[in-house]
Amino acid sequence: MKKQFAICSSIASALLLSACASNTPTQSLAIQKANNQYEVTGVGKSSLISKNNAISAANSTCGKNAVPVISDEKSEYNGALKGVLDEKTGQMVQAAASVLGTITGNSGNLSKDDDYQTVLTFTCKAK
Repeated sequence: MKKQFAICSSIASALLLSACASNTPTQSLAIQKANNQYEVTGVGKSSLISKNNAISAANSTCGKNAVPVISDEKSEYNGALKGVLDEKTGQMVQAAASVLGTITGNSGNLSKDDDYQTVLTFTCKAK
């Protein structure tokens, strides 16, 4: 019973907080590391969007005359219910909230622009 209350409280809090969500940048500036390696971070509402944003940041870092060669990629879920629910359960809660939002005429969207994060480590190779 306490677990259900905690989950419902988390969902209600997430709905309230999502109304106050700010515009989150989708990609970061590159950080230069040793051995001519760079690191960029991309975020997005889905894993694919976060990866595309990270790749876009890597392409911008290398410029027009070079291409990024990725040596490491780390992606993780950072959704509103992370720590309370795993990613799959969080997606089911999101789907249920969307259905409820449609029925009530409100936005039931719990997803944010930074639910997923992808960090790429790469070098730039001349074309």
